Amino acid sequence: MAIAAALVLLIMLIAFMLQNTTKVEVHFLGLSGTIPLGMALLIAAVGGGVVVAIAGVARITQLRLNARRTRRGTVRA
Repeated sequence: MAIAAALVLLIMLIAFMLQNTTKVEVHFLGLSGTIPLGMALLIAAVGGGVVVAIAGVARITQLRLNARRTRRGTVRA
């Protein structure tokens, strides 16, 4: 069932990218260029996901370290 849902999502993503082929101008950190709108939105979404994943990993690591310190009885104030 999960494979079917992923396949439907992939088909929808491909359709979205094919329907949004209008070129847009993008400026980022002093760089500029043109790229299809669908691709620009996909890159932005993936970049946002990466930022959220990094923040999540950092928070989980912080919580695990805190739990380990608590179990050992060496909690810092």
